[in-house]
Amino acid sequence: MSGRTLSARWTRRDLLKIALAAPIASSFGALRAYAQPHRGKVKITSIKAMQIRDIAGNCLIRIDTDAGLTGYGEAGSTGPMARGRIETMKGMLIGKDPLSIEQHFHNMTTLMHTYMAHIPTISGIDMALWDLAGKITGLPVSTLMGGPFRDAIPMYSHGIGLNMLDPGSCRAWAQRIREAPEGFTAFKNGIDSVIGVTPARYASTLDRDQLRKVARAYANCREAVGPDIDIAVHCHNELDTPSAIAVAKAVEPMDPLFLEDPLNVPYSEGWVALKRSTRVPVLTGEKLELVRGFRPFLDSQAADIVHPDLAFAGGFTGTRKIADYAALTRTPVALHNVGSLVLCYANAHFGASIQNFYRSESALGRPTRHVEQMAAANPPEVKHSRLTVPTQPGLGLDFNQDYLRSCLLPGEEWWG
Repeated sequence: MSGRTLSARWTRRDLLKIALAAPIASSFGALRAYAQPHRGKVKITSIKAMQIRDIAGNCLIRIDTDAGLTGYGEAGSTGPMARGRIETMKGMLIGKDPLSIEQHFHNMTTLMHTYMAHIPTISGIDMALWDLAGKITGLPVSTLMGGPFRDAIPMYSHGIGLNMLDPGSCRAWAQRIREAPEGFTAFKNGIDSVIGVTPARYASTLDRDQLRKVARAYANCREAVGPDIDIAVHCHNELDTPSAIAVAKAVEPMDPLFLEDPLNVPYSEGWVALKRSTRVPVLTGEKLELVRGFRPFLDSQAADIVHPDLAFAGGFTGTRKIADYAALTRTPVALHNVGSLVLCYANAHFGASIQNFYRSESALGRPTRHVEQMAAANPPEVKHSRLTVPTQPGLGLDFNQDYLRSCLLPGEEWWG
């Protein structure tokens, strides 16, 4: 049988199955090489979780070692939830080498009894292990992950303090963003206030009046900022399929950067119907976990851009596997982020370490500057819509501990 005949019998799905089953040694080869001289010299002594305000309900993870080194991560779970799940995993980690990240990730994510693995908590632990690996080896996480492909990552922000149905409000917002030092060139603006829905609540099928408001709102934004600022349509999984298709049609004249999360979080054929109906790029994934959550979107070409959150999708290890799988279909990877300084720097390192990176969401430049205040010195800065990747060991964090303490939620103890 000729090679041509054989290849003709292979479907795209067959090739993806083969690729998924292939060894992933190349993904973490740099970590193995750099870590080898340090194996067995450091042991984990404790794992703690602490919740602070203004990071979208996430909590911080801290891993201490007998070498006096500490690694930090961020989990997509509350403090009490993370602490409860950490108790079920301590036996896997306490006394173990923090450099055995792949083994730890496998053991944690395959946990089934008495509880199934909680991926958001594992995400924070994995992030902290990579931070520790950098501090042990003296290298930034982006280098340990095989990068960097770039020394700064593109970021996008949010349309805050904006009434899109009011042309005057849009013009005032456009003036503010032009004067802001971050120089953001891309923003995502939420649809919920336009259609009269509370975020994170399902909407009824949108009527014509609501759709006219959507078209007018985003047209106002485009008119105010002109052609040089990108605007994305930000949903919260609240629409049904007919409404999502109608919204895509309504905003298409505005030339959106992308349409984010219009449909319910898990994969369904509604996503395929939406993708086939519009030329607007479709982006999703901030609450999906591991490759298993993203695979159906990628296999069916139901998303133009995947959008994992490192604090939910599996930390560095799990999200790297998602990015590798997405690369098979040349699908770009964006990163969700409304978290702390930890997640901000983690996004920078991850974005530098993969070829198919698109851009990261940013909570920098907010009026409160709450992320910047978490840094003891040299807070992160966005210039010309790009964030420079830290070059210090690990994540490059230097926490303002006094500020963190002031941000504790009621009932939370200091690294309790």
